[in-house]
Amino acid sequence: MPNFVIAYYGGNQPSSKEEGMAQMEKWKTWVNDLGDTIVNPGTPLPVSKIVTSNSVEDDTDPNSMKGFAVVKADNIEAAIEIAKSDPFLENGGTIRVSQMMEM
Repeated sequence: MPNFVIAYYGGNQPSSKEEGMAQMEKWKTWVNDLGDTIVNPGTPLPVSKIVTSNSVEDDTDPNSMKGFAVVKADNIEAAIEIAKSDPFLENGGTIRVSQMMEM
């Protein structure tokens, strides 16, 4: 069964500690419900830089990649269904789903 990256972009920060805790509980429930399908439940990316051959800059784009998870699925359609259930979407963010290729 192939692995798929669920990449998180944009989204709104919680407006309070309580809202953040509620979001975390939704995420924990989502991960637990996925069972063996989850390979990596989530890796936040709090700081990113844009590197070119000429420069290194802070990535200040509000829609930059915020993190990723890795799931197992039979095909990309099944991985999309998993992504559609991700509570990150409730925070105004978007998700990109990509199949990972074994090298």
